[in-house]
Amino acid sequence: MYRKLYHGAAYYPELWDEAVIEQDIKLMKETGINVVRIGEFAWSKIEPEEGKIDIRFFVEMINRLYENGIETVMCTPTPTPPIWLSYGHPERMYVDEHGNVMGHGSRQHACTNNAYFRERAAIMTGQLARAVGRLPGVIGWQIDNEFKAHVSSCMCETCKGLWHRWLEERYGSIDELNAAWGTQIWSEYYHSFEQVPQPGHAPFLHNSSLSTMYQLFSMEKIAEFSDEQAAIIRNYSNASITHNSSVAFHVDNERLFQNLDFASFDTYAAANNTPAYLINCDLWRNFKKGRAFWIMETSPSFSASLENYATPHPNGYLKAEAVAAYALGAEAFCYWLWRQQRTGCEQPHGSVISAWGKPTVGYQNVIEVEQARKEIESLLLASKPSQAEIAITYSDRSKAFLKTEPHTKLNHRGLVTAFYERFLAMGIHRDLIPEGADLDGYKLLFTPFIHYVSSDYLSRAKQFVQEGGIWVVGPLTGGRTEHHTIHTDAALGALEDLAGVETLYTYPLDGTGTIGQAFGISAPLGMWSAVYEPKESKSMGMITEGLTPNYAFITEKRLGKGKIVMLGSMPMGEEGDVMLKKLIGHYAVEADVLLRTDVTQGTIVAPRQGNGYTIWVIINMDGNGGNVTIPQEGFDALKQQPVFPGKLEIGKYEYRIIQFSADFPK
Repeated sequence: MYRKLYHGAAYYPELWDEAVIEQDIKLMKETGINVVRIGEFAWSKIEPEEGKIDIRFFVEMINRLYENGIETVMCTPTPTPPIWLSYGHPERMYVDEHGNVMGHGSRQHACTNNAYFRERAAIMTGQLARAVGRLPGVIGWQIDNEFKAHVSSCMCETCKGLWHRWLEERYGSIDELNAAWGTQIWSEYYHSFEQVPQPGHAPFLHNSSLSTMYQLFSMEKIAEFSDEQAAIIRNYSNASITHNSSVAFHVDNERLFQNLDFASFDTYAAANNTPAYLINCDLWRNFKKGRAFWIMETSPSFSASLENYATPHPNGYLKAEAVAAYALGAEAFCYWLWRQQRTGCEQPHGSVISAWGKPTVGYQNVIEVEQARKEIESLLLASKPSQAEIAITYSDRSKAFLKTEPHTKLNHRGLVTAFYERFLAMGIHRDLIPEGADLDGYKLLFTPFIHYVSSDYLSRAKQFVQEGGIWVVGPLTGGRTEHHTIHTDAALGALEDLAGVETLYTYPLDGTGTIGQAFGISAPLGMWSAVYEPKESKSMGMITEGLTPNYAFITEKRLGKGKIVMLGSMPMGEEGDVMLKKLIGHYAVEADVLLRTDVTQGTIVAPRQGNGYTIWVIINMDGNGGNVTIPQEGFDALKQQPVFPGKLEIGKYEYRIIQFSADFPK
């Protein structure tokens, strides 16, 4: 349970004079901002010259905000090292795959693995934590800012040395690496770890093992930096620690949040792409199970930089966004940013207050969010999000595999979001869960787009099935080993025997005129696919036209009390969308999934559990209004009136909270 719902914004008081700061605090109180995030880019303010650290400005700022009822998330300012660290020291800087050395003046320009950077970051963070860590106004910490948002895997000399050590720890001997990677191909055989290159610029493509392993190495190293910063902070502060991440960044979020206290993310999804917004809520809710997440950044109206801008939100949408986030498990809904920046590369970005101190086009919508927060706060504080009965496994490691092997320029984020959107459209309450998540409480598990299925995951999924769960595997799942090579015992390795199939062919179905039939629907099939011959399973979907007719692309096998379903190919187009929804619906019924509604598309239901009762938070997200069937008599907790079974109409960007008695299905 939370202690309050936060409504916040990023604030940069170091950029403004006393008169502006005084005005900002006054306006924050009027607007209902009760938390701000500060300090993330202020290293040069804290340490303008090497070794001359002065934190008094931020101590005073935190105390001043707190006196005015505004709490603080303090950030470590490591994404923007000062000029004294950068100037004349190319060895400290990030190097891209083409060998370009970053210069000073933007952010994330230093290599976070560089020993001197780490040393200075540790000193600065330690003194910052010592100075502000026990202040009553500090309720949380954010480490750095958006790790690997603008850069990915660094190719500097420091990283090369760490890469070689990482490989030695992983493989033990160079012979093991050579065997795992198959380095006799193209004369890539190595005699020592020091000879293994970084996957920099090359005439053609690098070995898949080299490319994917280097990404995993980089993900691990940025998580280690986060761990190091968190450990320093914990010496001086009991406040909870997070990082503001995203599925778009080059990080392994599951690993990143492993040693942090709560999860938070940044999102700038457009109003006409609500699945891209909601998928974050359903995923971040599960990175720190049982702990509320934060939306640390979203725009009050539109995002922008010197080079581009997004479409402003329609009036009313921001309120719907905020209520949906709170209902789905957010403790905080925060903007980037409070006051428009008058300088820098993000001058056009949407804000709550303009650079000249007046309300922006999004201001009235921020006021509406605060009104909604006050209206729903007590109801949400007394309840918690219901665990879904359907889980979709999400993996940033699979994103690394797909970046190495994108087939026809497949985008991991787009693939997963489009897959997720079907569940959303069907009114099914769903969890996105990381690879290592506990499967207890779920009835139906989907594992799409995961090239490598680990033995640990396979074991846990098998147990899940034996105990009565239904596991739907694919598409694009299981065809690669942990080293990003092809299995040699079977196309899908150990997964095939478990699923009772023999994979006869793997090949791209795009452009081949392949048609599949399943669940009474015929649809084109596409993407890189697996074609099966059932062995200990039965066909649930058959290829009727194309290069391999009369073979299965969907199979089903009974195992223990449950089933394993193999989805070998992606149904395409409008017919494919219908087929995929039919598949989801078929197995949702078999698994006795109850947490679903017949809500119209564009409107969502977020179920929550109170003490002996259930509530539905219903929100229209598309501005077109909608409806949902109320299955039994309930009580409108906002209008304080009964609600009877039947269709409940929901207006444009409207939200309702309906409470049901203890006997309501959970």
